[in-house]
Amino acid sequence: MICVLIFLFLWNLATGSVSISFSKFLSILFGDDSELTHYRVIWNIRLPRILSAILLGGALSVSGFLLQTFFGNPIAGPYVLGISSGAKLVVALTMIFLLGRGVVVSAFGMVVAAFFGSMISMGIVLVLSSKVRNMSVLVVCGIMVGYICSAITDFVVTFASDSNIVNLHNWSLGSFSGMNWSDVRIITIIVVSVSLLAFFLSKPMAAYQLGENYARNMGVNIKILRVVLILLSSLLSACVTAFAGPVSFVGIAVPHLVKTSFGTSKPLVLIPGCFIGGAIVTVLCDGIARSVFAPTEISISSVTAVLLVPVVVYMMLKKHGRRADA
Repeated sequence: MICVLIFLFLWNLATGSVSISFSKFLSILFGDDSELTHYRVIWNIRLPRILSAILLGGALSVSGFLLQTFFGNPIAGPYVLGISSGAKLVVALTMIFLLGRGVVVSAFGMVVAAFFGSMISMGIVLVLSSKVRNMSVLVVCGIMVGYICSAITDFVVTFASDSNIVNLHNWSLGSFSGMNWSDVRIITIIVVSVSLLAFFLSKPMAAYQLGENYARNMGVNIKILRVVLILLSSLLSACVTAFAGPVSFVGIAVPHLVKTSFGTSKPLVLIPGCFIGGAIVTVLCDGIARSVFAPTEISISSVTAVLLVPVVVYMMLKKHGRRADA
């Protein structure tokens, strides 16, 4: 998986609307700035974008795995449950409110706003989960919550008067364009620290997967663990939404693919596996989104939906088949 990620990393650096030969690409990577245009394309545009896609793709996949562990169901995910849409709504409202008054929103402020929106959506999902025991119905409710948040976001963005605010429409579709090194630093701090904390919780999560009674007997504080899983998952998905907008289906499909490939459900293995798997899928989809129809760029959510929706459908059919056999 690491070898595949390295290959996709190099492929994304070398391809795009500006074609760069492999020899020129290598010379630029090692500090040759004789071709100033190509140098700026690599170091100022493509490299921050690809590193952001790697980090945010891994974050989204780990967020999905934490939610699937929390609900005990492989269909759970930040996009499907409407958590990403809630984060998108609050970020859009915050930017519209502040930009309309001439205040520029910092990257950290966007993460805070997205986290607040994620927690609101997660709270709604948790209330619904206490009333609805059927996970399929809960997923449908989450999708409806996501549609409501997306509709409100589109409405307020469409009727915004400032031209900079209207450009939020492109962000609301999901894109890694416009990333810079300052964004990469903030993303690295948040994603790496939260992912490491999730990794250090692998043993209590493994006990939790075997049932709440078993976890209690092993000394796991169930209430604290569930709260921590919610906070970590929401923070990871909020970071993704704040910087790249909503990216669909990575958080639900990649953990399933990694679990099937590795043949285990141990968090100690799946958390790093999901991170690398999410990075691979996101970098691949981002490369397709910006290069296939270059110079026109399509939203990354369109590409991830086309590639990953069949995986989600297969998961649901397989789960329904197991229930029918039982």
